[in-house]
Amino acid sequence: MKFATFKRTDGEVRAGWVTPRGIVDMKQASGGELPDNMLDFLSRQEAYMPLVQKLEQSQVEPTCKPEEVQLLAPIPNPRSVRDFMAFELHILNASKRLGIPLAQAWYEIPAFYFTNHQVITGPYAKVARPARCQWLDYELEIACVIGKEGKNIRAEEADEYIFGYTILNDWSARDLQMKESKIGLGPAKGKDFATSLGPYLVSKDELEAHRRGNRYDLEMVARVNGIELSRGNFQDIYYTFGQMIERASDGVTLYPGDVIGSGTVGTGCLLELGPEVHRWLEPGDIVQLEITGLGVLENTVE
Repeated sequence: MKFATFKRTDGEVRAGWVTPRGIVDMKQASGGELPDNMLDFLSRQEAYMPLVQKLEQSQVEPTCKPEEVQLLAPIPNPRSVRDFMAFELHILNASKRLGIPLAQAWYEIPAFYFTNHQVITGPYAKVARPARCQWLDYELEIACVIGKEGKNIRAEEADEYIFGYTILNDWSARDLQMKESKIGLGPAKGKDFATSLGPYLVSKDELEAHRRGNRYDLEMVARVNGIELSRGNFQDIYYTFGQMIERASDGVTLYPGDVIGSGTVGTGCLLELGPEVHRWLEPGDIVQLEITGLGVLENTVE
């Protein structure tokens, strides 16, 4: 199923799921038995899902048409956002562009940083380029969303803790980031201003047809102003989400609504491609990230 958060014409923000016939407001369709937001839904999704499936099987009437609402990030207020760097080709390309050696520790542990979970934007939202930034970049990523509380989760058991997947754009102010990286504390203001999620949160069962062992065969494409710049595949990831979840939950509890990003797919950002392929992003640019089964996440730079 494809879950969404949306703003109705009356200004109310609600959560529901998308059908070929329209969007179902889960609270309204269930007579108040289901919550009106995705964070509360995920907190008790194991209890709520049977009712959702029952309503879907009964072909409950959609509440509204997609064109009648404004889609927001499927989880506008995640509990946290951890972003990994799990694609080998990305780290190799970026290291080469920056003229720095690849840290061998990258092959020893899946590394991540915490990004600002208060600046989440959704599909079609405008993303402002930071005032001091001239080198604005997109990053083509996939994210999983935790649906079950757990601690010290083993990689081989991690799938049962994943509720679903969405597209993630880890916007980057590269000039700010490069200056900060010399200090050694990791990304800060270079990543502090926006993270886009969407357009939907797709339950993991929807992707089973694309499963290849502990990975998925999902094409990942980025376009700027309609021109394709990046293409990769999720199955080429070096560290699996199971390994990322094992690392993230080591001595720490993960909660429903936590977001875990994959990091950038190989060639999935302008830093890797270089100025000979495309300039840095400027106001007015339209960035589209598309992943098989997950839809298209589109944003405009302002």
